[in-house]
Amino acid sequence: MNSPLSSIHEASMSILETLGVRIHHPELLEMLSDRGIRRDGDTLFFTRTQVASLIASAPSEIRLHAPNPAYDMVLGGDRTYYGAGYGCPSILDGEGVRRSATFEDYLTFLKLVESSPAFCLNGGVLVQPSDITPEHSFPLMLRAAILHSEKCLMGMPGHRREVEILMEMMAIARGGKDAFKAKPQILTLVNATSPLQFDRIALETMEVCARYRQPVIISPGPIAGATGPVTLAGNLAMGNAEALAGVAITQLLREGTPVVYGLQATTADMATGGVSIGSPGFSLEAMTTARLAKRYGLPCRGGGGGTDACCVNAQSGYESMMSLMVSRREKVNLMLHSAGILDAYGAMSVEKFITDLEVISMVEYLEGGYETATDDLAVSVIEQGVDGVPFLAHPHTLKNCRTTPWIPSVSWRGPLKGRTGKEVFDHRIDAARDRLLSAYKPPHHEPNRQNQLDTFLESLGIPVGHTAG
Repeated sequence: MNSPLSSIHEASMSILETLGVRIHHPELLEMLSDRGIRRDGDTLFFTRTQVASLIASAPSEIRLHAPNPAYDMVLGGDRTYYGAGYGCPSILDGEGVRRSATFEDYLTFLKLVESSPAFCLNGGVLVQPSDITPEHSFPLMLRAAILHSEKCLMGMPGHRREVEILMEMMAIARGGKDAFKAKPQILTLVNATSPLQFDRIALETMEVCARYRQPVIISPGPIAGATGPVTLAGNLAMGNAEALAGVAITQLLREGTPVVYGLQATTADMATGGVSIGSPGFSLEAMTTARLAKRYGLPCRGGGGGTDACCVNAQSGYESMMSLMVSRREKVNLMLHSAGILDAYGAMSVEKFITDLEVISMVEYLEGGYETATDDLAVSVIEQGVDGVPFLAHPHTLKNCRTTPWIPSVSWRGPLKGRTGKEVFDHRIDAARDRLLSAYKPPHHEPNRQNQLDTFLESLGIPVGHTAG
């Protein structure tokens, strides 16, 4: 009997050979078919041999370089990194009140991510500001990320010229096109369109990133019961076919292009038809996609700290903990959406961001295990305890009490002293947020680099104006 992974793989190969994937881009469709991929109309069909060969040409590890090398990321193997929420148009406050996100919110999350030791990755679409015109938002968001962060950066997808503008901005910030192309420095996420399609934005983003030798995450998001089969195995088989086709296309565009297998299969709420990311089905799919990526020898993105809850409550806590635990145990290389997500990708929340940092801290402590050296086994301390020396006041306890136990920053363990639990919780969240924002220090940049960036944007008719904060 085949293993679940083998069964899904075989079904995916059958899908690619017999159903293929639709390519909504005549120019790239022609180019890909000229490189040996069978074509019928706007559909490409991949053989097993082609898929295996093209996957083998993708690197098994990707070193993403940050301005500060202390934040370099090596995606692949069993290493795990966290990324904050991504792509949300709305903000939900602590009471669950929704409003449209603004550029000021984007700056706030840039600073929170930059100050948090949980992250080596910043930028991207932390939120989608509503107070900037859509054609200007991505360049201005990247400018802010470049100026506010010394960590690795996420990029944004778009049409060819839109992505070229972002790459030209990175080249300005990183010392010129040759220096920029010499190593991976920005990571861009592209989505397949389920079922079994790639649109113009995804394809042109892949093409530009390949030309600039920058890594892409191929991230199909089939929804079991909505845009994919309702059964998890069927949804995974289709999503895996989309992911493998995307990886293959990157290698046809430029052999050796760094690419991350990023299948993010979800489930549908059968009562509403909406997406659900807080269900155990989502976590089961995340577990499987991590194992598939490692089977193929590719870096993987998946999982996260998602929830379907519309405010910070018990539901948001247990759903996020389940997802983060599964992803961490499966050694997912990059967990986007690991902090701040509410309402099934619909909104970001500062309060949820802070509580997710607590969850990440707990998960990392749990996965870190414990030592069994002589001092840790503490047999002599136990002997003294038997003789009546209190452990609480023992020098061994005083030596280790600030490093050995897990110490919360938001959770509360003591008496409430006349306050409600919610009052204490809200106060500690606010205090943690304020500590992070107070700790933020803008990185040093050569003044002429910022001037060059601003001159470049203004030459495109993109005013920096109120986004300079």
